[in-house]
Amino acid sequence: RQLCLHFEAFQLGTAPVYMAFLRFMGDENETKKFSYGLEVGAHSRKLTWQGIPRSIRDGHRKVRDSQDGLIIPRNMALFFSGSDKEELKLRVTGRIWREE
Repeated sequence: RQLCLHFEAFQLGTAPVYMAFLRFMGDENETKKFSYGLEVGAHSRKLTWQGIPRSIRDGHRKVRDSQDGLIIPRNMALFFSGSDKEELKLRVTGRIWREE
């Protein structure tokens, strides 16, 4: 099985955000057999997301527009990066498992 991690910057209303999500290289019926979790954090803080991967047949814009992933506001991303120079250095970790 193959999955693809997407990390994208975009505007949510007027706020700049980043979003990470997984897409499964297969059809929608097969994606429901899997779950995943993503985490980003630093300085004793963390954001987590848990969900079902989306099919690669769902375009990344469709996933982004539905906000079906880990959404990180820019100010938090910079805080997690430990940078006041607006340099992004995030470490996104995760795990994937198969549902029974």
